[in-house]
Amino acid sequence: MSNNSWVQVIASQGKQAAVHNTYTTPISVIDPTALVTLPANTLKINSLLRVRASGSISNIVTTPGLMNFQVKIGSVAAFDTGNIQLNATAHTTLPFMIDIEMTVYAVGSSTSANAMGQATVTGKMFTFTAAQTDDAQDMPTILGPATAPAVGTGFDSTVSNTIDFFAGFTISNVANQIQIAQYRVYLEN
Repeated sequence: MSNNSWVQVIASQGKQAAVHNTYTTPISVIDPTALVTLPANTLKINSLLRVRASGSISNIVTTPGLMNFQVKIGSVAAFDTGNIQLNATAHTTLPFMIDIEMTVYAVGSSTSANAMGQATVTGKMFTFTAAQTDDAQDMPTILGPATAPAVGTGFDSTVSNTIDFFAGFTISNVANQIQIAQYRVYLEN
């Protein structure tokens, strides 16, 4: 028997977001017009949220540090890629893409709702280990988190929640920067 489901674009960004640099704690990196609020009880068990973003990232050469990406549902980081190593070659506004899939495993109040999430991140600036430099033939793809898959932090699905996309650097530097050019959130229910 078929599964009667639908996929809907619930958020999209119609222009480039601002450039974000010189910070360490993850912040919203999308244009504020791309924020979407899910009405209370929209998510069901087995709902799929897919967040796709692309744009540019720059990084410093000496001790470039790490990055992480988060999907916030309300004030909770319901998904976090964990730290992703930036490589030791300086980059200026090179393209990257991230694709995150989150399947709702539980719904409910307080912190009862949660989702299992995994991400694919691609960009020349990423590497698997520290102190690595560019490979002339490679555009690394990193899977996140780099641990066994597990459900993310619990959130309240019985109230309205804003979906947001955050990124952070471990080294605050004007040359460590991100700018989101394209952003979409899909909901499959």
